Formats: sequence, C-alpha cells, structure tokens
Amino acid sequence: MGSPRREELLEAAYRYALAHGLADLSLRPLAAAIGSSPRVLLYLFGSKDGLIRELLARARADEIALLRSAPPGDLAATTRLVWGWISDPALRALLTLWTEAYARSLIEPDGPWSSFAAETVRDWLDLLAAAQAESIRDTPAGEAERTATLALLRGALLDLLATGDLTRTTAAVLRRDGDP
Repeated sequence: MGSPRREELLEAAYRYALAHGLADLSLRPLAAAIGSSPRVLLYLFGSKDGLIRELLARARADEIALLRSAPPGDLAATTRLVWGWISDPALRALLTLWTEAYARSLIEPDGPWSSFAAETVRDWLDLLAAAQAESIRDTPAGEAERTATLALLRGALLDLLATGDLTRTTAAVLRRDGDP
C-alpha cells in the first residue's frame, strides 16, 4: 500500500485512463490533468510503465469486485457478468491497453511487462474457479471448463476490439452459456 497521495493520484490517473485511454499516454498532459507533475508521477510509480502496470492492477480490482457480486457456483452467470463488464464501451481504451500489455509481455519477456500475461492467466483461472460449483472445481473437467471460459472471453474481447461488433461477440458469449 502506498501513501495517501500516491493512492489519490492513482485514482485520478485511473479516471483519466477510462476517459482518454492510454495508448498514447504522455506523462506531462496526464500530470496536468490530475493536478500533479511528471516528476512526482515518476517518483511515486518509478516509470511510465510502472504507472501503467498500476493502472492495470487498479482495473483488475474493479474486475474482482464485479466477480464477487456473481452468484457462487454459477460459472455461466459469472461469464455473462464479466462479459458485460469487458464489453462496456466506456472501458474500451483500458482494455485495448490491457491487450497491448498482454502482447508486450509475450514479445518482451525480460522487459517491464515480463510476467503480465502469465499472471493474468493465473489470476483469471483462480477467479473463475471460485465461480464454479465445488463439486467440479478441483477436477480436470473443472480446470478445462474454466480454461475454455477464459479462452472464450479473451477471444471475444479481441474480436470486439478488432471489429467493434458487440452484437456478434455478445451472441457468441451467450451461446456458449447455452442461451439462444
């Protein structure tokens, strides 16, 4: 946990990211918009990449809070809830950045994003496991079910980001859950 000022600036930067995206983030305009300076941001977050990682972690905190509101033992309901969150147009810029971070983690295995993709997979599989019925959770079938669910959500997200086709991608996610 950081200082109160660090947390305050992180929240302000997160609101900025949700409104403006981060693909072309420059510290000077960000700092001006949130009442800080580039030097303070670098001091508090170490680097621009460090700040971006913190923003992605902040987004993950929202995801976890969302998942906690899902009915326990109902992976299908959790999948629909997660899809509603990740397909929200207000989060498009942030999820585009998440996709970039995921890809950079694969391309630059020794860089600042080094383990981001692998950590993301582990985190999501753990969260999805918590949404499964206890009777299946610790079985090979349970692991396969949550892996397939994660692959569906990630693939649908990539498709949505590439095409903007919310209707088609949502239909695919809902069809997987047995809805018509």
